[in-house]
Amino acid sequence: MMPKAWDVLSTRYDRTFRIFRLRTDRARSPRTGKDHEFFILESPTWVNVIPLTTEQEVVLVHQYRHGTREVTLEIPGGVMEEGDTPEGAARRELREETGWREERMTSLGYVVPNPAIQNNRCYTFLAENVVPAGAQEQDDKEDIEVVLRPLADIPGMIRDGEIRHSLVVAAFYRYFMEYRKGGA
Repeated sequence: MMPKAWDVLSTRYDRTFRIFRLRTDRARSPRTGKDHEFFILESPTWVNVIPLTTEQEVVLVHQYRHGTREVTLEIPGGVMEEGDTPEGAARRELREETGWREERMTSLGYVVPNPAIQNNRCYTFLAENVVPAGAQEQDDKEDIEVVLRPLADIPGMIRDGEIRHSLVVAAFYRYFMEYRKGGA
């Protein structure tokens, strides 16, 4: 039998940080009738972009990530700002992180990064026919190197662990298994 939604009895906000807010919910299990506390990280919506050139190369970024204390290879992406649409945020992030712009932007859908403890979504877009359009516009907390890699190499790079960011892997899944397979 399909589980039912739990009744939320109370919500309180514990701490607010720049990129998330910690929320505590008290909820009742419909199966047992018992109350439990849950801790949720409320985060803004995220976007990421697969930028593809006419030569079938992907514009990727190397950047240092403090959570794992290592440089990762990723696609451009970031946080939706107030007033952004997902597509608008994807265009902005592509331009800021890489200095490239697209001819066409197509939504590949969204994933929920960790529904057990987070409330946000991460939208993925395919940016087609991208070209250099100016300098990067990095903020003070970014140190990004732009690299191009053949699209055909991406599955092997994921398999070999060169690309290991879960949201980037999910984005390429959407592209290879859903978008490209469908003949788009």
